Amino acid sequence: MSKKIKITQVRSIIGKTKKQKDTIKSLGLRKINHSVEKEVSPQILGMVRKVAHIVKVEEV
Repeated sequence: MSKKIKITQVRSIIGKTKKQKDTIKSLGLRKINHSVEKEVSPQILGMVRKVAHIVKVEEV
């Protein structure tokens, strides 16, 4: 079984670039304090790295 991570949006996307907003949406996040669980993959880790200043990541 592959590892999972919990991604929580902790900051607003107001004033962020379109790419950052699109990345947050593609991760499935909608608003502050909203969390999603994702399988660990290079694609997900790359997206998280791009918006690391907006999200909090925990292992599940």
